[in-house]
Amino acid sequence: MDASIVLPKTADRKALYEALFPQVEALLNDGSDAIAAMANMAAVLHTAFAWHWTGFYRVVGQELVLGPFQGPVACSRIPYGKGVCGTAWKENKTMIVADVDAFPGHIACSSLSRSEIVIPVRNMGSEVKAVLDIDSEHLNDFDENDGRALERLCKLLSPLV
Repeated sequence: MDASIVLPKTADRKALYEALFPQVEALLNDGSDAIAAMANMAAVLHTAFAWHWTGFYRVVGQELVLGPFQGPVACSRIPYGKGVCGTAWKENKTMIVADVDAFPGHIACSSLSRSEIVIPVRNMGSEVKAVLDIDSEHLNDFDENDGRALERLCKLLSPLV
């Protein structure tokens, strides 16, 4: 299978997500294991959008443990309910943070991160097994459209986690 990703020549995020979806779906449709699938999805999203940090934290016991990612070094472990990632896991919902400095208890892995979006990755039984964490160097870089598109992409991981 050709693993190259073909992107539209547009800055429109909605069009970019739409172009990525069938390509990511095909990429993950090869029966990959969860780690391989997360690695490829992080690489695709990071390359397509050039965000500061794009990656996964996996649920291991009562903490999130760093998984596949693209970008600078990151925090290795995040406790349940702590920071944006731990809160998304605890509340089992997508978290969109316009300004990370205004989020109570934000865990700063990089001082360059200004806004963040975190998407729970659920198994087929709707249990959170990981989170997709994306950081931007720009304030207010994420909105509900990003949330819906990223949730749709993360749902592709459900059979694998």
